[in-house]
Amino acid sequence: EGRPGVAATLRALNGALGPAGPLWVKESGARNLRHRDFLAPRAALRAVFPGGQVGPGGAGRPRVVGWGCVMSRGLCGGLCPCGGESVPVRRGLCPCRGVLAPAAGAREGGVVLHCPALRGPAALRPRHLRPVLLADHLAQLLRAQGVGVQLVPALPEEGSPEVLRQLRIDWPSGSGGSSLPDAVSAMKAALSRVPCASACEQGPGTAVLPKGVICKVHLKSFVEQQGLVGYDPNLDVLLVTEGMLRSLAELQQAVLQCLVSDPMALPASCFPGQGSCCSIVHVVSCEEEFQQQQMDLLWRILDPGAHTALQKHLVCGPVKVTNPSSPIGADQYFQLRKRQMYEASVMKYGELAQDEAWTGVIDTLTVAAIRFEMLSTAHRSQITLDLENNSISTKGTKSGAFVMYNCARLATLFDNFQRAVERGTYPPLPPVSELNFSCLREEGEWLLLFNYLLPFPEVLQQAAQLPAPSKGIRITANTETVCKFLIQLSMDFSSYYNRVHVLGEPFPHLFDQMFARLQLLGAVRDVFHSALATLHLPPLSQI
Repeated sequence: EGRPGVAATLRALNGALGPAGPLWVKESGARNLRHRDFLAPRAALRAVFPGGQVGPGGAGRPRVVGWGCVMSRGLCGGLCPCGGESVPVRRGLCPCRGVLAPAAGAREGGVVLHCPALRGPAALRPRHLRPVLLADHLAQLLRAQGVGVQLVPALPEEGSPEVLRQLRIDWPSGSGGSSLPDAVSAMKAALSRVPCASACEQGPGTAVLPKGVICKVHLKSFVEQQGLVGYDPNLDVLLVTEGMLRSLAELQQAVLQCLVSDPMALPASCFPGQGSCCSIVHVVSCEEEFQQQQMDLLWRILDPGAHTALQKHLVCGPVKVTNPSSPIGADQYFQLRKRQMYEASVMKYGELAQDEAWTGVIDTLTVAAIRFEMLSTAHRSQITLDLENNSISTKGTKSGAFVMYNCARLATLFDNFQRAVERGTYPPLPPVSELNFSCLREEGEWLLLFNYLLPFPEVLQQAAQLPAPSKGIRITANTETVCKFLIQLSMDFSSYYNRVHVLGEPFPHLFDQMFARLQLLGAVRDVFHSALATLHLPPLSQI
């Protein structure tokens, strides 16, 4: 507690230069991390201080000596930059829990995440899974930052797609409550008072209207009158059905629930990141975007309140399936990936993977493979699923299976250490205050600390950020951040673990280094677990 994060450290270093603009940057190169943590490029310093005088240190301001880099090996114990001197770290390397938990008081109102794909056909397809998985992941990220989240629509209590349970998607179920019919009736009454709505008249020469149509609403004229931007220019007349009103009534109830659970989230306030509020994000596929824009406008017409003006659309790019013999459903997609994961595991682990105890492991690896396949690409980009060739592997460095494999390697390491302690081979791990972190001299050790452990809280914050309102209705979120972070962490941890023998010979003069490494890797393990939790993936103890 009290150790500054990377962003706070950069602010402090830039503050040390006085009124100059931000110059300091975080070092991330493995080759340079053994020499420095932060640096200010010479050219940038010369541009700001032509006379060569950077400025003296003062109360609360670190002293900056000379042109070039600042080493701050004491970052974990507190901000301690110094001009060219190395500060050995002997305490404070414990980012395990204090850093991973969201900051107290981080709550910023509430968010309603609406996923129209779950209102569609009972037989989901892979393109439907992408926005659902994204909304599920985004909900976990927001909750980790203390933001209240309501998920809409509620799934039916019976008959919801089995693939959602198999993918560990945590989505509420229910009938919508007894007040839903009254809300629908109120919306019907509101339609009769809306100037841009008109009755659907049928007579000789008129087209036969679909069953259940209540009236028609002229969306184009409403958009022009309100001066709204960002909507599809082809929006014109919408035939309103009772099902549409029911969907809007459920959204309205979710907003009210959001306000009840967080009384400070006033509907007149702003979007997440700009204060306390309750905002609505429609997470849609590009195929559903047009229909959701229609619903967005209909809701604005029926309820011109401030919360409907806060509607934003997070649009997912297309999901292309290569060489499909026939249209494939989401359940078939899951079973295909599960079979491929089983075959890949048998190829790597032999008969061991055929044991019944591996059933749960294969299920988890399958969920990880699909979630990383859907979420490691920026949400606005296209995803291509190759279902014909066996594209699932336990060896690829950019897959969910690779991440889970390295998480399991950490579990095995600590299991082996604990058994060795019980046998009397090693003494127990001492308290962190007694560890000597100056024994950590490997480049890979500082890379793990500085590129993953210290920035991790800010990685979660970045992934959960929703942009401030703009004139348009589309927003972009960094929903791929956690998957990419885990993939890169797995690659760098694997490289380090393959090169360094952590549990060495039981000689007392080697214990200091072994214990420091175990503490470091314990923190890496906690980062794995916390990041995987945002994907609803349990850590594996074996693989």
